[in-house]
Amino acid sequence: MQTLVDAPSSPRAAYVLAHGAGAGMAHAFMADVARELAQRGIAVLRYNFPFMEQGSKRPDSPAVAQAAVREAVAEAAKRWPGLPLYAGGKSFGGRMTSQAQAKAALPGVRGLVFLGFPLHAAKQPSTERAKHLEQVKVPMLFLQGTRDALAELDLIRQVVTPIEQATLHVVEAADHGFEVLKRSGRSDEEVLKELADTAAEWMQ
Repeated sequence: MQTLVDAPSSPRAAYVLAHGAGAGMAHAFMADVARELAQRGIAVLRYNFPFMEQGSKRPDSPAVAQAAVREAVAEAAKRWPGLPLYAGGKSFGGRMTSQAQAKAALPGVRGLVFLGFPLHAAKQPSTERAKHLEQVKVPMLFLQGTRDALAELDLIRQVVTPIEQATLHVVEAADHGFEVLKRSGRSDEEVLKELADTAAEWMQ
């Protein structure tokens, strides 16, 4: 398994960060999130799913992806024994992590952080993909943009509100990739810092 690590000298927690379906662990957004979290005391382990390592455009089956999540979590636990451990990721990576956790608890993981949970396909609003979240027994943080085409805000609220251990943080003007339009008055950098601030504070 290919991994990348961003860590401060004395981390206070560790986060296992999975990539989305369209880009691997070295994508600029993944690198930026890892760097910003490391600056806030969070060690970050990024990794590639097998399909990305093989150069395929078709994401792995849930079983294969979930096995990769477990391997990455075990690697982070070995690297940073005793640190509070969190897992999750961008879009597909976050959903595969939650599915793995719902099936059988990820050893040592205290909570899940989702960077744009992909609730449904674009223009196909549904909450089917969230059913397994009821089986997740650790706290969850959902970071969701108001312009996310893969998670209509009303629907993500419907999903998160009944789950006692779930927290929703809404990122104004951001799309599924956490990019903003110039006319919003916000910059991508401001959004990135908001993501990192919110996630680091929640984990600590």
